[in-house]
Amino acid sequence: MTEQTGAGVWQEVPSPFCGIASDDLTIKVEGNNVSIIENGDAVTKKGFETPITDTSPRVKGKEVSLNEAVSQIVNLLRKSKQTVIGGMATDLNGARSAMALADKSRATIDNMDSAAGFRNTLVLQDTGWMLTTLTEVRNRVDLLVVVGSDIEAEYPRFFERMVWNDESMFDQEIESRQVVYLGKTPSGNASTSPKGKKAQILACDDADLPEVVSVLRALVKGKAIQAKKVGGIAVSDLAVLAEQLKKAKYSVVTWAAGDLDFDHAEATVQTVCEMVKELNDDTRSSGLPLGGKEGSITVNQVSAWQSGFPMRTNFNQGYPDYDPHLCDTTRMLENDEVDALIWISSFNIDRTPPKSNATTAVLGRSGMTFEQEPEVFIPVGTPGIDHVGRAFRTDGVVSVPLRKLRDSGLPSTFDVLTAVEKAL
Repeated sequence: MTEQTGAGVWQEVPSPFCGIASDDLTIKVEGNNVSIIENGDAVTKKGFETPITDTSPRVKGKEVSLNEAVSQIVNLLRKSKQTVIGGMATDLNGARSAMALADKSRATIDNMDSAAGFRNTLVLQDTGWMLTTLTEVRNRVDLLVVVGSDIEAEYPRFFERMVWNDESMFDQEIESRQVVYLGKTPSGNASTSPKGKKAQILACDDADLPEVVSVLRALVKGKAIQAKKVGGIAVSDLAVLAEQLKKAKYSVVTWAAGDLDFDHAEATVQTVCEMVKELNDDTRSSGLPLGGKEGSITVNQVSAWQSGFPMRTNFNQGYPDYDPHLCDTTRMLENDEVDALIWISSFNIDRTPPKSNATTAVLGRSGMTFEQEPEVFIPVGTPGIDHVGRAFRTDGVVSVPLRKLRDSGLPSTFDVLTAVEKAL
């Protein structure tokens, strides 16, 4: 439970920025200035400590009242023939209000990171998968295989909190855990155990990862491989890893879809997931896709509840019409299929809307700068700092309560979008 101790100091603060929902931060608040005193990292420090620089909405670069800015968005939607509600970096209530507005305005809705997310979603839809949770990893994992990802760069405290934690519920010897990187080499030393045991690294280029993973799966199934090397990795080394996976009591294979930036990466994710299923014939193994930053897990959860579909859903016919190709925001904007873009980005000042010919309204974090000033800009509060909220962590099973730490006066995304919907 988040507690405030003394003037402006908050303990056990959950983070909406890190994806793994670190909930042990100590935060100091002085006016509108926020700083992390304990347990911060590069991701959470930037998230919490980004300063407020502007608080007034703008229309065509001119400061206006919030009501005037909302009215301008309403007029924009009324004239639009094809609206996209994009970005979608928000909390649970913000996502709910965006879904309601998409339904009422018959817009297309999409998340800024859906290109990476669909490397997972397409696998889930096609053949399914067997996944674990962060809690299970913390308490049970004995072999962690990281596929094609430098997870400590994006999730700096993952190893500290999930792998090298002080103790497990089942009296497992934490130091006995093994970590193997397959593909990318880690950028730091977070995967090294407290006593100095380093991760094993089987490095290869991204372009070779599909073949490497396919050979590993074949070895797990007991197939003979004629080649001596694949992707620069000795097949004998992959055979050793295959045996480690088969002998482990609870292996976890993890990846960050955003790092798998190569053609048809979903096929590699599928190979990993099928291998995990096959391992469960004789032992226990699970997958763990890492994501959830910028609200991507949260908004997909809300979309699934309310429409039955993930992001990239269109409401133009008066009902949800899911199409991951036709409703791809990037493709639609590049082909000039959009005349109005509502861009939501309440966590990160760097996640501004892509260049396009669409008339754009931005509900963004204070401090955003634009190469081209949008038609409307409304600075909105950041969930977990400026207003209460909820956000799902990467495993999608826990919604983390976010607290209000300061009174900045900034409206929430929910407040703004609800006002727009009511005015339509």
